[in-house]
Amino acid sequence: MTAVAEQLGEWLVDFTMQAPAAPWLQALREAAFHRFTELGFPTTHNEEWRFTSVAPIARTNFRVLGSPAPDLPEAAQKHLAKYASIGHPFVALNTAFLGAVTVHHVPAGAIVEQPIEIVYEVADQPGPVAIQPRTLILVGANAQCSIVEAYRGAGRYFTNAVTEIVAGEGAIVDHYKIQRESDQAFHVATMAVQLGRSANFTAHSIALGGALVRNEVNVVLSEGTEATLNGLYIVNGTQHVDNHTSIDHAKPHGTSHELYKGILDGKASAVFNGRIIVRKDAQKTDSKQTNKNLVLSDEAVIDTKPELQILSDDVRCTHGATIGQLDSEAMFYLRSRGIGKEEARNLLTYAFAQDIVDRIKVRELRDQLERVLFEKFHEHGQH
Repeated sequence: MTAVAEQLGEWLVDFTMQAPAAPWLQALREAAFHRFTELGFPTTHNEEWRFTSVAPIARTNFRVLGSPAPDLPEAAQKHLAKYASIGHPFVALNTAFLGAVTVHHVPAGAIVEQPIEIVYEVADQPGPVAIQPRTLILVGANAQCSIVEAYRGAGRYFTNAVTEIVAGEGAIVDHYKIQRESDQAFHVATMAVQLGRSANFTAHSIALGGALVRNEVNVVLSEGTEATLNGLYIVNGTQHVDNHTSIDHAKPHGTSHELYKGILDGKASAVFNGRIIVRKDAQKTDSKQTNKNLVLSDEAVIDTKPELQILSDDVRCTHGATIGQLDSEAMFYLRSRGIGKEEARNLLTYAFAQDIVDRIKVRELRDQLERVLFEKFHEHGQH
């Protein structure tokens, strides 16, 4: 038996042990599992996964923590699994184990003052477990809301998450994803976002935990849509984090801004791959993408790759990537004011991250993150 067949065999056992579901759901699960067996786990020979080996996930025999089959309203059924494609192996795996779905529906014109909080947490378990969180957020025309999606846990486990967001015409949506998994955890997540005409969508991705992390954000814009993607990833030790983003300007007059910042220390590694697609008819597109990395040790590695696919001529698109160390002049200035080397280093690192934290509009979340970062850099200074 080949290693691949063996890996898939374990998942097949768990798949067949699921409680039967409604016919529409059963059909969805079976199609997804069939696709997953065709695709298998990606390898580094696959261009999209060139710098991220998921072998540690593929080799581990996880026990799937099942969840009850969803009792979904028809409106949700209409959208579920329509945006995150099972052509992606991990989306296929998640869909094959589709159980309880977290569904939030914001009606047209509603203004939701308090953030919608979604927390996925794994308690320490005997032996490695896998969870397949599924989230569907439907925001009606001209509605406004913020969503906070948080991931955390203890022990060794695998979170394989899929989130689908549909925003109607003129909707305003702020999405925050806070990933603070345990340092032994694997985290793979796909977020697929479909935006209506003149919608305004902002996503903030904060990645602090996990041993091996892959975040994918795929956004499709409509006419006059504005999308902003902000990201912050902080890795040390032997952590690996991979951010893949895709902004698809499908219609004219769309605007997108993207700023991802990374801080790497120890033997950590990170990947940033940002793709901007401007379709043939998407005239007057304005798109800007920036990736900035601060590398604090000689052994940390970052691979950054901006990609532009422009099929239209009347557009403004810019992208830039920087990889740098701490500013020696700023260090010298702080040291000359009597600040110790470690503290100066922490202050400058914190200032680099602060730019992203300041963009967070949910006050409690911003305060909480500031505390986490302060402790993280302060703790670092103690070693």
